[in-house]
Amino acid sequence: MESFYVLTFGALASVCAALEVRKRPTSGKGASLPANFLAFRTNYLVVYALMMAGDWLQGPYVYALYKHYGYGTGDIGKLFIAGFGSSMIFGTIVGSLADRYGRKLAGLTYVATYIASCITKHWSDYGVLMLGRFFGGIATSLLFTAFESWLVSEHFSRNYDPEWLNGTFSKAIFIGNGVVSIVAGLLANYLVTDMNFGPVAPFDAAATFLAIGGVIIALTWTENRGAVNANVSLEASFSAAKHAIFNDKKVLYLGAMQSLFEAAMYSFVFLWTPALSPNDEIIPHGMIFATMMVACMIGSSFAGQLLGDKDLRPEKYMQYVFLASAASLALPIVLKIFPFQANYTPGQSITLEGQITMLGFLVFECLVGIFWPSMMKMRATYVPEEIRSTVMNCFRIPLNLFVCIILYNVALFPLTAMFAMCSLFLVSAAYLQRKLEIITSPPLRGAAPTQV
Repeated sequence: MESFYVLTFGALASVCAALEVRKRPTSGKGASLPANFLAFRTNYLVVYALMMAGDWLQGPYVYALYKHYGYGTGDIGKLFIAGFGSSMIFGTIVGSLADRYGRKLAGLTYVATYIASCITKHWSDYGVLMLGRFFGGIATSLLFTAFESWLVSEHFSRNYDPEWLNGTFSKAIFIGNGVVSIVAGLLANYLVTDMNFGPVAPFDAAATFLAIGGVIIALTWTENRGAVNANVSLEASFSAAKHAIFNDKKVLYLGAMQSLFEAAMYSFVFLWTPALSPNDEIIPHGMIFATMMVACMIGSSFAGQLLGDKDLRPEKYMQYVFLASAASLALPIVLKIFPFQANYTPGQSITLEGQITMLGFLVFECLVGIFWPSMMKMRATYVPEEIRSTVMNCFRIPLNLFVCIILYNVALFPLTAMFAMCSLFLVSAAYLQRKLEIITSPPLRGAAPTQV
């Protein structure tokens, strides 16, 4: 059965390589990008890759490290809840300060807080580990807001073509959420298993990559900020963000869609293992994870082509991405109702149902790869520049709240109910995306404006 994973991984890797070759321009506008822009983009992509490496290296061994220190599932769950709670409360506040004091400073704050989180992993004391989750929660909010805000602001301040952002977004996801995630997983496994450095080694490696990225930021990035007046109070910043969200339907729909999709995505992170091995079937977690990341890379390659088509707006095609995502996560429900195999033997390899479910999950990961750069493009279009980081952090509040509730009550719900909830979220996101398309579509000549 191991050949199933190898063939799947190989097929997806071949598709990914073919798409990347197809994307490379040999002539025309894409081949004549100015050297100063290419240097700017390369600098950002290198920094983004290092920042994502610092994040991806930690992921596979967070749970394992806590188990190594002797903590049970309940204590570990509280640590995870603390991380998401910190991101929701303190991360939102710290992230919003980027608009007032600078996105470069926010990036360096991400480096410092995440390195501090890594250092705490050297202690087995529960209080120290809890402090590490506190720092990690703040860092996570900065990772998904400060760097994108810096890029968009710097891109426009240098008067680069807005269309060039599309390529930067798709490449960032392809490299940071694809290539780096696979390499980081392999490196973490090598340090722990082959070098026998123990489960804390990936965190030391993460701190090293973060420090290198921090040096590059400090030496090469210029500062930019949103709010003109740094003396504006934090309350005023959040008030402006609230006004932007609830008085502009485009921003409101965008934030709601992001929260719904990411809530389903983060829930999927907890659900895919029990879904593929409901009866303790033996599954190669590392190979499955790598295969999913290749699928995500394929999605980001597709996104690059979609965003490069001026006649195809993300406001239109993303509603179909959301619907397809809902269908892919509904597959375990369908297989539960119409099973292919009634008898399972604990400890056996993955079943036929598991293989079909995995293919559905690969489709979902591919759609995740499309989601990220497409959402970045829409955020760059609709989120106000002066409060960009604040608004983006506000988008993450319902996401973090939802994940905390799920983590606290995950044992109370059957697996099919969890997947049904995720699918419902994604269908809701598709509905909101349709509304966004309607209110942003250019009116037909002679037609009255559309009312929503």
